[in-house]
Amino acid sequence: MSQIISFSADKDFAEIFEKLIKQSGYKNRSRFIRDAALCYAEIQQKGDLMNMDGELIAEGHFVVYYQHDHGKSHKLLDLRHSDLIEVASYSHSSLKHSHACVDVIQAKGKAANLRNVIESLQNTPNVDKVEFISAPFRESGCC
Repeated sequence: MSQIISFSADKDFAEIFEKLIKQSGYKNRSRFIRDAALCYAEIQQKGDLMNMDGELIAEGHFVVYYQHDHGKSHKLLDLRHSDLIEVASYSHSSLKHSHACVDVIQAKGKAANLRNVIESLQNTPNVDKVEFISAPFRESGCC
């Protein structure tokens, strides 16, 4: 069941707000506000991964773009069996247009350990880009 929540804003902010929604790719104002509120609350509660308390457990996905180095480094393979993080799933694909490989790794661990993984991968030859997308924090819901 939907519930209407409203707020007031001055004209200048309302114009900026509409531009933000459009620039963010949203077509629905309510969904934009919902997602923005959840994102903001999560940052306020936990911080982003780089500023999060090192002992806090976080989960999400690593996305790693790289070029195969033909056996010179096994960091991505070793990561699946690491004691630093718990890996729930691992996917590899090849991007034909950009001539890159991409691995998506669903993982959970202490924030400090997740940061260590990012730093290690960023300092690996042939790794072009590493991102960690933190899962939204919820106390209940799906699964």
